[in-house]
Amino acid sequence: MPSNLDLQGGKAFGLLKAQQRERLEEINKEFMEDQKYRDEEDLPEKLDSLKNKYAEFDLNDQGEIDMMGLKRMMEKLGVPKTHLEMKKMISEVTGGSSDTINYRDFVKMMLGKRSAVLKLVMMFEDKANGASCKAGGPPPKRDITSLP
Repeated sequence: MPSNLDLQGGKAFGLLKAQQRERLEEINKEFMEDQKYRDEEDLPEKLDSLKNKYAEFDLNDQGEIDMMGLKRMMEKLGVPKTHLEMKKMISEVTGGSSDTINYRDFVKMMLGKRSAVLKLVMMFEDKANGASCKAGGPPPKRDITSLP
């Protein structure tokens, strides 16, 4: 697509997201070639899933999840966190070196053996989406004889 076009709205957003996914795909290729992750089963599928999740919450398309992106992620997952809890999560993922989570740190956390709070929340969300155990609709009517 020529860069001299003045794109607006949805087209510009779509172009930005496509460019972001290309950058994340290049990082995924690095992880595919890394010796540390060769033993990981279903690595291509996991990396693709992580890329999609990360792209969803990278609000400014700069390749980093900042405090607001993490806040949105936690709220969408149904576990809102305080400002201090989110700062602790970011510092846990980045090792205290940054105020934002870049994609490499995110993938290392999700594929690594260390259990970070964010990793546990993301894993819980995946399991919750896989099997719905909550019944839909209103609770059944009960009468006085059915009470314990």
